[in-house]
Amino acid sequence: MSLHFPFQPDHRGRSAEATEDAHLRDMIEQVLFTIPGERVNRPDFGCGLLQLVFAPNSDTLAAALQMTVHSALQQWLGERIVVEAVTVDHDDAQLAVEVQYISRSGQDRRVERFSRGAP
Repeated sequence: MSLHFPFQPDHRGRSAEATEDAHLRDMIEQVLFTIPGERVNRPDFGCGLLQLVFAPNSDTLAAALQMTVHSALQQWLGERIVVEAVTVDHDDAQLAVEVQYISRSGQDRRVERFSRGAP
């Protein structure tokens, strides 16, 4: 078992644990929404999607985001997952990313959707 992200206590007051599938989803979320430079010891970690919530919506932006997300996931989680597809939807101040991947440990195909809006 792995620690749950974001960190939180469980009903016993101990560190909450996550299943392997939930932990993979948590790790993908961390890569997607961490801004490069945000982590002191890993300044190149993340792909910084939150910086693009206010960017003008266009096909060019969507294509660039798909490439950025795909390469960041391969770089940081390539030992754990195989990324098959990334879809980016940008609607006003809402950014949604759908990631289709295969877990290397269980060979399970999964599709996860992540979204964030402007604060």
